[in-house]
Amino acid sequence: MPVASHIPEPISVEPPGSTANPLLTQSWLDLAFLHWAVDPADVAGLLPAGTVPDTLDGVTYVGLVPFRMHRVGWFRLPGVPYLGTFPETNVRLYSVDAHGRRGVVFRSLDASRLIPVVVARAAFRLPYLWSRMTISRSGGTITYTSSRRWPGPRGAHSRITIRLGGPIQEPTALEHFLTARWGMHSTPFGRRTYLPNTHPQWPLHRAELLECDEELTGIAGLPGPLGDPVSVLYSPGVAVRFGRPTRPGGIPTP
Repeated sequence: MPVASHIPEPISVEPPGSTANPLLTQSWLDLAFLHWAVDPADVAGLLPAGTVPDTLDGVTYVGLVPFRMHRVGWFRLPGVPYLGTFPETNVRLYSVDAHGRRGVVFRSLDASRLIPVVVARAAFRLPYLWSRMTISRSGGTITYTSSRRWPGPRGAHSRITIRLGGPIQEPTALEHFLTARWGMHSTPFGRRTYLPNTHPQWPLHRAELLECDEELTGIAGLPGPLGDPVSVLYSPGVAVRFGRPTRPGGIPTP
């Protein structure tokens, strides 16, 4: 049966499963969520085999998400304070597989620690890139900057400034769609996998975009120019647990 004929799982603000024995633990802090609406046909070719663009009312989205990774740890070991803590900026798309599992697909992940970048590229075949990055806060504004070092294109940059607004008591259907994601689709070593995660419900805030000067979405292969984002959100963050990756049939990988 074609992938596109499968019905996606419901959008849930709570994770559908649990990760009692996590593969990875970490926290995602001080996140800005910037999203642009795009035609699914424009990004379908950028997704792994076995997945199609996930849509809401016939539209899919491109996400640019800068944040602070905090204390990445393996299994139940304590998170690493220095090597496991660094700024990161992701370009992501929204996907659904033949089993209806909604997820994200990362087109690029810029991070400021070289060793985690090398490990993620080698062990998971994720498109991590080493960049010079900062996150600075002044009053009610946060600025995220990034300038790529390796493997390039060298100097590819992003500068985003947001002004924080009030907390969101009841997220809209679109805000649920963009943030309630409980897994990642990828093809490490040519094998289709789904990496599940769990975390508390996102504490979301309204945010105003004050500055957005970025090259990362275009370099990641997204159609442009994207124009103004249709959604800008902020979250102070959540603690996250990743389970073992599974194959297309839902079987854990060895």
